[in-house]
Amino acid sequence: MEDSKRGLLLTLIGTFFFGTSAIFTRLAVGIPAAEIASLRLFAGSFFIYIAARFTGIHMSLKKEEYTKFFIYGLITAFHFYFYNQSLFYTTIAHSLSLVYLSPVFVTILTAYILKEKLPAYKYAGIAVTLIGMVVLAGFEATINIKMLMGDSMAVISAICYALYSVAGRRERNNYPLLKYVFWVYLFAAIFLLPFSLVGFVIPLRAVHIVSIILLGLLPTAMGHTLYNAGVRYVHPTYASLISTQEVTFGVILGALVLNEVPSPNSIVGMLIMFAGLAMTLVDPPNKRRSNSRQ
Repeated sequence: MEDSKRGLLLTLIGTFFFGTSAIFTRLAVGIPAAEIASLRLFAGSFFIYIAARFTGIHMSLKKEEYTKFFIYGLITAFHFYFYNQSLFYTTIAHSLSLVYLSPVFVTILTAYILKEKLPAYKYAGIAVTLIGMVVLAGFEATINIKMLMGDSMAVISAICYALYSVAGRRERNNYPLLKYVFWVYLFAAIFLLPFSLVGFVIPLRAVHIVSIILLGLLPTAMGHTLYNAGVRYVHPTYASLISTQEVTFGVILGALVLNEVPSPNSIVGMLIMFAGLAMTLVDPPNKRRSNSRQ
């Protein structure tokens, strides 16, 4: 039980840092999505490397481990790239909410790959969450081809995020946390580098440099690392569900900083989504009593 509480707390703190990512990405407007993602991940891996050096963690990999981390890095690169790209085609509310279809994919992949299944009654909450996503993205009065492209990119990012979550859970006993995330971030950054060279923007303006540094430090080095710490202690679906609260932080910050107020339809969709998340994450009283007797 203590491990579960630790995992939920780590994920919650990480989610707080996640909430800044959409704002800093938007402030970096004018830089191609791949360049933002690559530079952000390079910055994140640099901060992690500094932290690892202070803790004395041995960071080198064995030759046979490079292929595995290349795959993990590729998945992570796709998550960041399609997430960043979606923000330039659709609204923050759509992008963040659709990225957080990931609990559905996490549940399926965790059961299939790691054989860690959820109780059957949890799937009702996941279904309600999915309905909320459909309301938010499918019934938007101002929907157009550009927004549909952004929404599709966000869904691809969600699938990659689910794979990323399962990988973090799978490797929890094989690598120290900082070593694991350092190589994942670094390989992802390297993979994105060739794509970022297309339309590469240089020199960067001061606002771009500050945004990328903060993207590397807050949502990446802090947020994603704490999230990876969380999935080591709790089922990845629960961690992924908590991380959906980035939607709340992102939409609020989008309204306050960028004056991007979500439509009533988006708000209704998010409320339905959050109801589904609560159904999945919180056990009903009779289930809690049953679990306590086991």
